[in-house]
Amino acid sequence: MTRRALLLSLLAGLLLATASPAHAAGYRYWSFWDRTGSTWTYATEGPSTAVPSDGDVQGFRFAVSEDSADADTPRGTASFTAICGDTAARDGRKRVALVLDFGTASDAPSGETPPARRTACAVVPRDATTAEALATAAKPLRYNTNALLCAIAGYPETGCGEQVTGATKPAPAEREQDGGPSVGLWVGAAGVVALGAAAVWQARRRRHA
Repeated sequence: MTRRALLLSLLAGLLLATASPAHAAGYRYWSFWDRTGSTWTYATEGPSTAVPSDGDVQGFRFAVSEDSADADTPRGTASFTAICGDTAARDGRKRVALVLDFGTASDAPSGETPPARRTACAVVPRDATTAEALATAAKPLRYNTNALLCAIAGYPETGCGEQVTGATKPAPAEREQDGGPSVGLWVGAAGVVALGAAAVWQARRRRHA
């Protein structure tokens, strides 16, 4: 094999390796999020025990995820003003802005279609939990025997946190780019080219020595 062919083979192998999606088992479930400014943070407790304050923004996203580090955040912009700006404050009550993202068709259980993403302003007593706020805005809710939230607004109709084997999801570095190759891919390709160029230069140097 010539040096040129070897270089092309190495580059092709790198492109295939870095562009291939990661295959792993995941779980199909509703994840729960808190929003601070423009950032979503995975909630540290469940909606049945979390007690939001007036002005808080909380979100739910249905998706297939391996764990909290892999979970997808609610999509779209969200702010308390946009969701609850037209709802006046009331004595003894609080306003909680909710973002409900029902996910994509690829994450939906077989035979089901995810509803469109929506928002709601829940007005509840000051000591109400997130679950109570959710119940005022997105019935029917469905829980399993372990109090795990299974469905919001009746979606999905069946299932609850079931394992999904063979799930395909882009690697984190690839997901940073919207539809394009990751930075790591281009850096790796550049490294192969640089190594190949160095090898050719050294070979030419030896021939002319």
